[in-house]
Amino acid sequence: MFVIENTNSNPFNGSFTFKGQITDSTNKWAIDGTAFQHPAGQLYLIWSGWEGDVNVRQILYIAKLSNPWTVSSQRVEIARPIYHWETNTNPTVNEGPEVTIHNNVISLVYSASGSWTNTYCLGLVTANIDADLLNPSSWYKHPNPIFQSANNVFGPGHHSLTTSPDGKEDWIVYHSARFSGAGWTRQVRTQKFTWNADSTPNLGAPVNRDTPIQIPSGDQARVRYEAEDARIFNNPRVVSDPTASNQHKVGYIDYPNSLVIFTIECPTNGTYVIVIRNDNGSDGSAQATHWISINNGTAFQIPIVFSGWESWGATMFRTSLMQGVNTLTFKKGDNFAELDEIDIFLDA
Repeated sequence: MFVIENTNSNPFNGSFTFKGQITDSTNKWAIDGTAFQHPAGQLYLIWSGWEGDVNVRQILYIAKLSNPWTVSSQRVEIARPIYHWETNTNPTVNEGPEVTIHNNVISLVYSASGSWTNTYCLGLVTANIDADLLNPSSWYKHPNPIFQSANNVFGPGHHSLTTSPDGKEDWIVYHSARFSGAGWTRQVRTQKFTWNADSTPNLGAPVNRDTPIQIPSGDQARVRYEAEDARIFNNPRVVSDPTASNQHKVGYIDYPNSLVIFTIECPTNGTYVIVIRNDNGSDGSAQATHWISINNGTAFQIPIVFSGWESWGATMFRTSLMQGVNTLTFKKGDNFAELDEIDIFLDA
């Protein structure tokens, strides 16, 4: 694990300086470092690592930091795979630790099982805010996963816990397999979560990929354009599909001259984010592409990874659009993909 530093409060400004490797005195294999500051001021680092030099299991360790790039104590084991839902792969895995502090409870949410399997999930280890965090007995591992495969979402894990832009809602961001058995072919997903009475996070179950959710509170409003409202030429057709937004999609974009043309109205000149809901069920699990042109300009390709038909994902890009009417034209690229809808909003 390594550290880079930017002294600017806005990480998109200024420059980063390489601070070097961050490690404890054992210098064993280590990944997924997460730093957090105790309310009393002490900095800690938690990571996933090996006991020795052989990949038998991944264990969660904690150590003190004297600054954000220097470990200043011996590593202490606080969790290793012990339950059946953590030990069903070889090697066994505890990884991806993330810390959240609510009231007087430190919740360490981590990923368990193999990230390449449908059984990848999230577990929980907790400690009291007043406990000695370098004492392994201060940490309690909960016996059941708190977030696991459900509702046609497989292998959810390696998450971040954050808030909506206005700070009023709590959200989890995580990755999952794009379809059952997809392994490391993954996508990023997000949803709201709440808190249990004991001040631990209540993540619930993954929301089905076909269930609409509200955008985070305080986030930018989007303008949605349904694919069935676009102009279509040379073979594409509107198809009824209960998994699609508004129950319809555009498929059969099968030929080089097949066109799907959206007419977009923008309130001002600027850079816009365009998010495309699409799917790809090409033979052989092949990647597909679409050619896109803005206002009849030079076309560029966007990748659409294989997910299976009616197994929707998203492709995003940024582009300059002008005030008033713009056209967004899709053409067939490699293999085959379908369109459901596009969301557009001004880049902040």
